[in-house]
Amino acid sequence: MIVMLRVDFRLIHGQTGVYWTSKLGCDCILVASDALMKDPIKLATVKMAKPTGVKLVIKNIDDSIKAINSGATDKYKLFILTDKMEYAARLMKECNIKKLNIGGIMPTPNAKKLNGAVYCSDQDIKCIHELLEDNDYVYLQQVPTDEEVNVKDVIE
Repeated sequence: MIVMLRVDFRLIHGQTGVYWTSKLGCDCILVASDALMKDPIKLATVKMAKPTGVKLVIKNIDDSIKAINSGATDKYKLFILTDKMEYAARLMKECNIKKLNIGGIMPTPNAKKLNGAVYCSDQDIKCIHELLEDNDYVYLQQVPTDEEVNVKDVIE
């Protein structure tokens, strides 16, 4: 069962590895990222940040979609982390996930600031609008104690 899909450019860190993992009661984290698979240093860092007592699986996007759709992940309380909005959009569309938490997107030139930790490129905004058109729920929330902010309230 998927308990959360989250976009966070930092992937596993204090907020995701401690606060969210505990709040969600998850027993498995799936890190889904094509970019991570091509960065051995960041990949090693993510592996070291794994919370104790939680299974960690790291896959590219295609393999993540296959694993989710095959039912192989159904036995877990699965927390899915990805580092790019485009990856999250693919996961949602191809795995029938209807809810997305956006926790952090790194600032880039010309990015639009949605809150203190989320900066969206034009492509990110396009992905979000497509998800909203599909009646998916997309919200901003850094930590579980923060209120959820519906992205419709802050996006153009």
